[in-house]
Amino acid sequence: MKYNKIALVAARQKQAQDALKKLQDKYGDTSPAKADVVVALGGDGFMLRTLHKFLERKIPIFGMNRGSVGFLMNEYRISNLEKRLEQAQSIELHPLRMKAKDLSGKTHEALAINEVSLLRQTPLAAKLRIKIDGKVQMEELICDGALVSTPAGSTAYNLSAHGPIVPIGAELLALTPISAFRPRQWRGALLPSDANIEFEILDAKERQVSVAADGTEVRDVKKVSICEDSSLKPTLLFDPEHNLEDRIVREQFLL
Repeated sequence: MKYNKIALVAARQKQAQDALKKLQDKYGDTSPAKADVVVALGGDGFMLRTLHKFLERKIPIFGMNRGSVGFLMNEYRISNLEKRLEQAQSIELHPLRMKAKDLSGKTHEALAINEVSLLRQTPLAAKLRIKIDGKVQMEELICDGALVSTPAGSTAYNLSAHGPIVPIGAELLALTPISAFRPRQWRGALLPSDANIEFEILDAKERQVSVAADGTEVRDVKKVSICEDSSLKPTLLFDPEHNLEDRIVREQFLL
C-alpha cells in the first residue's frame, strides 16, 4: 500500500530526536491529524505509548528502533522510507480492556496492548481468586501477582514471568502467575481470546494489590476483570524480513 502523508513522532531520548531531525529534513513531516501513516522513533515503550495515543485515529504505525530492545520496531534506516512503507506487512493487534474496582468502590477502565498485571503492594503475599467466564477455576492463588497477556505482549513481562510465548493469530490469551507460592507448581493457563477473566483480591484491605494495564496503574483494587476488546484493532507495519509473527516464533528457540 502506498502512503503519501507521513507523520513522524519520536521519544525524548537524544538518538530518537536526532533521527527525527534527519527524517524530517529528508521526507518532511505531516501532522498526525492529516497523515495516513505514523513513523515512530524510539523503543518498545514509546511504541506502546504511540499505539495508545492513536488508538482512536485507526492509523497504521511503522516503528524504527531508536531505543533499547525494539521488539515491536523495525531497523532504523533513513533511506527508502517510502518504499519500505509501501512494501510493509500489516498486523492487527487486539488490546485488552481492564475494569477494576478499588476499595472505595470506584471503577477504573484502561486498555492494554501488552498485558494487564496484578502485583502485591505490601510485604504480604497477594491472595487471588480466579474466575473464567463467571466460573471459579482457582479458589486461592497465593503469589506476588498474576498477569494476562496478549500474543503481542507474550514475549515481554509474560515471558520474564515464565509464561508461554503465544503466536500472533492464535486467538489465545496467556494467564501467568508471578512467583506463585500456592499452588507452587501451577504455571498458568492458555485461554480463548473471548474469555472473560476475573480476579477477586482476597483480604484486600490487609493484602493490598495494584493493577497495571500497560502504563495505567490503579492501586488498592478488590476486583479486576479483563477481556479482549475486538472492536479496537491498532495496526503495526513491519518490513517483510522483520515480520512480528516470525520474531515471536524465533523467540521460542532462543536460549
